[in-house]
Amino acid sequence: MVCNRCKTVVHDILENMGLSVRKIDLGEIEIAEQLSSDQMKGLNEKLKLSGFEIIDDQKSKLIENIRKLLLELSQPKSNRGNRKISVLLEEQVKRDYKYLSNLFSGVEGQTIEHYFINLKIEKVKELLTYDEMSLNDIADEMNYSSVSHLSKQFKVITGFTPSEFKKLKTKSRVPLDEL
Repeated sequence: MVCNRCKTVVHDILENMGLSVRKIDLGEIEIAEQLSSDQMKGLNEKLKLSGFEIIDDQKSKLIENIRKLLLELSQPKSNRGNRKISVLLEEQVKRDYKYLSNLFSGVEGQTIEHYFINLKIEKVKELLTYDEMSLNDIADEMNYSSVSHLSKQFKVITGFTPSEFKKLKTKSRVPLDEL
């Protein structure tokens, strides 16, 4: 789960199955009952219909935790300051960054850095679409060192400059769970 809408969908599925939700957060749920194998199978089927799956092995949980942290860090004015993603992930996940990087790349087929850049560029696309902020303000909000850096990264990922993107009639955005 990577968004509040996802949490709502999963919450509804659990409630419709008559399960008591103790906690639901991005990437994890806690229910009051111990599920039988039939209930677990039914839950897994319902989740799959909505595009979700149950993650129960440690490596998958770690990947989901990394994705969740990167999503939080990619938001405007996240509290990361100028600290490197590698340092923040090591602090939060309590694992060596090289291990995290190799695991993530092996499972996701892209580096942590590339995934993080894609998240940020999707947020920049959203901010450009709203057309409420200048490119300078967007660069500042998204922790880019300069408008030039943002523009270069944007062009590499999308094939357009931010100005060209704003002029497009159809602004293609990618759902975060497809990055």
